Amino acid sequence: MTVLFLFVALGFVATAVIGLLACGLDRKVTARVQYRVGPPLWQPFIDMAKLLGKENLIPAGASQITFFAAPLVGLAAVTLVSTILWLNSIHPARGFGGDLIVALYLLSIPSISLMMGGFASGNPYASLGASREMKAILSYELPFVLAIIVPVIKSGYAIRLGTITRFQLQQGLTAGNLSGLLAFIVAVLCVQAKLGLVPFDVAEAEAEINSGPLIEYSGASLAVYRLMKSMLFFVLPFFLIMLFLGGAHSGGWPRCALKYIGLVALITVIRNTNPRLRIDQTVKFFWGPVTLTAAIAVLLALAGV
Repeated sequence: MTVLFLFVALGFVATAVIGLLACGLDRKVTARVQYRVGPPLWQPFIDMAKLLGKENLIPAGASQITFFAAPLVGLAAVTLVSTILWLNSIHPARGFGGDLIVALYLLSIPSISLMMGGFASGNPYASLGASREMKAILSYELPFVLAIIVPVIKSGYAIRLGTITRFQLQQGLTAGNLSGLLAFIVAVLCVQAKLGLVPFDVAEAEAEINSGPLIEYSGASLAVYRLMKSMLFFVLPFFLIMLFLGGAHSGGWPRCALKYIGLVALITVIRNTNPRLRIDQTVKFFWGPVTLTAAIAVLLALAGV
């Protein structure tokens, strides 16, 4: 199985299909919570096809190259991370040294691409949304990295995803003890913010700033951004499953699928049971209790708890 096949068939196609289905499931569950029937499960595919058929408009004052390149940069980063995760799940021995660090770096690029697109569009609402996205990423990246350090410590300071998953297969799940559980809770909250979902959807708040960085996007460019976010809806939970819940090697692919569905359900519950936070509340929340909890988890992991 070549890396090119993994990149195209699994990193892009399979991830896109699973991500879009997960978004459809999220919308269906949200509708049921609100006592509505909701759209069909395949509605995200219909929306994607509809956007691809629409005209791609360019704002008069936009920086055209950056405006068009921003969504492609974000999509490419998500596809690369997905390929790394699939490779380590199917052939752990073929992973490379430091792939965890590379994945962490690439997972920050989708948020950066939103900022690029927002600032390049020349719209004040888009610039405000991009500014909020910048503040949000500065707030949740620190606790997210601290949470990821916990499985690194527990696996003997390994920075290869395959080594971390194999360690859990031999010694038990990272989330099965106190330090790992605290780090897992922090990571889930940070993933909620990375996905831009309530209560941390301050950058794209429709009722306040009309979708923020995406306000000027239409047609294929908007479709690429929507696809990027849908793929993240698979990549980020899958990333946590590998680090904290043993990945596909702990119980096989059927159990891995159940873990993924459980995480998606948890993200949906958080989304539907909390009000949107203001940007200052978001920053205080992540720099305060969330970072403190992540630091405690790291200290406990260093102490062997």
